[in-house]
Amino acid sequence: MTTILLVDDDPLTAMGSADLIEDLGHVVLTAHSGREALEIVDGREDIDLVITDQSMPGMTGTELAAALRERRPGLPVVLATGYGAPPDGESLRTLAKPYDQDMLAAVIRDTTG
Repeated sequence: MTTILLVDDDPLTAMGSADLIEDLGHVVLTAHSGREALEIVDGREDIDLVITDQSMPGMTGTELAAALRERRPGLPVVLATGYGAPPDGESLRTLAKPYDQDMLAAVIRDTTG
């Protein structure tokens, strides 16, 4: 079973996405900001994947990914964005918004093996 940290500042989007992921048989933790996500990661060793929104106040998804690389270098991060590719110099896996359950299943499978 895969434990996924889902990060999105929009509570409705987070709730809908968490439901889709849980329906796929995974454990979902949610955070509504980059700071909250870092607190969760710092307190848990069982997180297998982070799926984060790019456009969030206070800390973008790419900024969160950089902070996570410092804390847990091997932790996969997927950037969910409606804006296309991540900023220059970033090699993050992306998930195009809006996404559906099949797209989530594929990115989880491809990212976690």
